[in-house]
Amino acid sequence: MSLTEILVALAIAVGIVGIVLPVLPGTVLVLGAVLVWALQVGTSTAWIVFAVATVLLAAGTVVKYLVPGRQLKASGVPNRTLLVGALLGFIGFFVVPVIGLFIGFVLGIYVAERARVGAALAWPSTKGALRAVGVSILIELVAACLAAAAWVVGVVVT
Repeated sequence: MSLTEILVALAIAVGIVGIVLPVLPGTVLVLGAVLVWALQVGTSTAWIVFAVATVLLAAGTVVKYLVPGRQLKASGVPNRTLLVGALLGFIGFFVVPVIGLFIGFVLGIYVAERARVGAALAWPSTKGALRAVGVSILIELVAACLAAAAWVVGVVVT
């Protein structure tokens, strides 16, 4: 393996971690790493691998918004609840680094849902919203892993 391939593999790994722990732009890192590799290798195979990775990541991005969005609409959770969760998650990230993102997000959703539907229905609604976010992360993670697998095949072939 060349130094470029090692660095690209590390960037892809960091991107995948960035999807699970949404602190880094994971999908962008994975795509950028594959692009750097394709530019460095420069063969038609490398560009085909880059195109495949791009399609996989783009499809994952589209699906990660469609599927959970339907789940949220079905459960009746409005977008403003997610906005409050995202806002408190952002604030929480700076108050308690990294873990505060998750604590703030859950707290924000719960507070917004409690104000919207009352104490009795707030937690079930919060769990539904968190399930949808989990599905979104899982979809993005699968797309990134498939793109990484395409890159590995490209490295082996070239």
